[in-house]
Amino acid sequence: MRTMENLRRAEGFTLIELILALFVGALLMSAVYFTMVSGQKSSTGIERKVAAQQDVRAALEIMAMEISMASYNPNFGTGIWVRGPSAPADPNDCIVPGNQTYKGIQEARATSITVEMDIGENGSIGDPDQNEVIRYAYDAANQYITRSTNCGPAQPFLGGDPATAVAGTRTVKAINSAAEIKNGPGEDVVAIFRYYDSNGNELYPGKDATQIASIRRIDITLAVETEERDPSTNQYRQMTYSTSVLVRNHALN
Repeated sequence: MRTMENLRRAEGFTLIELILALFVGALLMSAVYFTMVSGQKSSTGIERKVAAQQDVRAALEIMAMEISMASYNPNFGTGIWVRGPSAPADPNDCIVPGNQTYKGIQEARATSITVEMDIGENGSIGDPDQNEVIRYAYDAANQYITRSTNCGPAQPFLGGDPATAVAGTRTVKAINSAAEIKNGPGEDVVAIFRYYDSNGNELYPGKDATQIASIRRIDITLAVETEERDPSTNQYRQMTYSTSVLVRNHALN
């Protein structure tokens, strides 16, 4: 004869036990799913952060290298410096002789700089096959930096143009907004470039252009914001990179 205990075992699981088991299983599956999603988001965020860091560091290295060549004049030619590019472009840019006292730094402002160098070593500036006139400019409204060569049109250099950039290609925005200085009468700007003389005194050539000839060191600061949010704070990641450039050629006659 079957005992009562044997009868209960033969009946199988109750409906409540099945529901409870399904509920626990769903909880476990949900936990696994959210762990996997969180891991994927974290991995993607790290990849984007690394890409942003690489973009900014590469941009800073290029800017430092080109700016350090300002006033390169191996033949010590006279009267070779031309007027740097203006915004908007003027047809006389790179043609009309520039200020010879300023040599290869024809523009030195907090958010833009124009440097010149005789890369071709032929005693002239603006060779079509050489980038001998380079201008960097910061567009604070759209938060990106442009670069132009030989007085040509400005091209997005860091941050990209938000009006034309393909979705997902802008890894960073330039947000230099923490170090506001006066760059001229009534003009509030944010500092990308700072200029110093041989004694380490900070110059403001945009306010007093006669000091351009005294520039011996240029500090470049790039404050950027990535397109990726920090998962812990839900805020866009922000980073600041800086370097100092010695413009040795600018000190030579």
